[in-house]
Amino acid sequence: MNDNKQYDVMIIGGGMVGLTLACALGQQEFSVAVVEAYEPSDIRLEDEVELRVSAISKSSQQVFQNINAWQGMLKRRASPYQHMHVWDATGDGKIHFDAADLGVDVLGHIIENRALQFSLYEQCQQLSRVELLCPQQVKHIHYSEQQSEVILDNGRCITASLLVGADGANSKVRDAAGISINKSEYEQKAVVSVVKSTQAHKSTAWQRFLPTGPLAFLPLSDGRCSIVWSAGDQRADELLAMDDESFCRELEQAFDYTLGKVESIGQRAAFPLTRRHADAYVKKGLALIGDAAHTIHPLAGQGVNLGVLDAAALAETIIAARAKGQNIASLSTLRKYERWRRADNSLMMYSMSGFKNLFSNEQSSLSFVRNAGLNLVNSMGPVKHKFMRHAMGLEGDLPKMARPVGW
Repeated sequence: MNDNKQYDVMIIGGGMVGLTLACALGQQEFSVAVVEAYEPSDIRLEDEVELRVSAISKSSQQVFQNINAWQGMLKRRASPYQHMHVWDATGDGKIHFDAADLGVDVLGHIIENRALQFSLYEQCQQLSRVELLCPQQVKHIHYSEQQSEVILDNGRCITASLLVGADGANSKVRDAAGISINKSEYEQKAVVSVVKSTQAHKSTAWQRFLPTGPLAFLPLSDGRCSIVWSAGDQRADELLAMDDESFCRELEQAFDYTLGKVESIGQRAAFPLTRRHADAYVKKGLALIGDAAHTIHPLAGQGVNLGVLDAAALAETIIAARAKGQNIASLSTLRKYERWRRADNSLMMYSMSGFKNLFSNEQSSLSFVRNAGLNLVNSMGPVKHKFMRHAMGLEGDLPKMARPVGW
């Protein structure tokens, strides 16, 4: 195949973040190509729960509603939660959040990544200006400030004014553009699984800070919980190597039997944790979004939400540029997106690194500080609410697509 088609925007990576951008632009009549190596597959209610889930914030929900993908997500096992409870294993420090106190129906939703991706993919399929090239492998990326060219493994050549890297932490687009990355290993892995406890999760997202790393129990609609247990590399490997019964005993003890005994457990897997931040989000004719630009510790569940905000901000930036007759791929246009998102992402990344360092240690002096701090914030209603509203995406410099109705 030698047909060469020119697009306004070419997105490499058809995951949750790349498809969010494609939906937003396709609905505004931009011609968009999405290249993804694996064709997304639908998820049925009778399927086993996926290992990878995301805590979707209110701002991400608003974005998904605005691009008409939210209803598809709700029908694929979205699990709302009204409470969040966080406490420290080395003392009496705790903090509790309640949706009712914040005047909202829910704090967020736990949704399987596959359900998120397919709902967005389904929506993109309905847009005549979006071409989904998947499954297709990228053979070569030739980045150019004027017009980038991508050669697919089937021989097809596609070009676009704006090339967007939404292709994850090991981004080929980032490499092709020669953008370096600041990288720091957390020296931890996240062990994930789906478990059933003897006590109900009470529509609560639970997180206990252990000296070895945070342990989260995230509520699922069928009464089970998705767990994310961050631990040092050696400890994580030990947890993976245990038989099911031994792992369940370790897990319920680490969680202080908060939901009783762990009755059953599904498949386990572990993922290495690394903080990455690209030295630049943009060059002329190119932009990075989501994990291609940044990855953070999962302890606050903000990774996907930051990526969704990237997509919404980039869409808003180039839609506004076109409306003014400006070049959507110019450096001056794209730097508006970079300035907008880099500051927020940096703040969240370094906050999470600070939390990880503060809580993942056994120093008695720091134990006193963090327990006192948790209890102090928990007792200061306005401060606690302000903190939570920002984390939920109800405040801050949000893209229009992410703002609650009435802003």
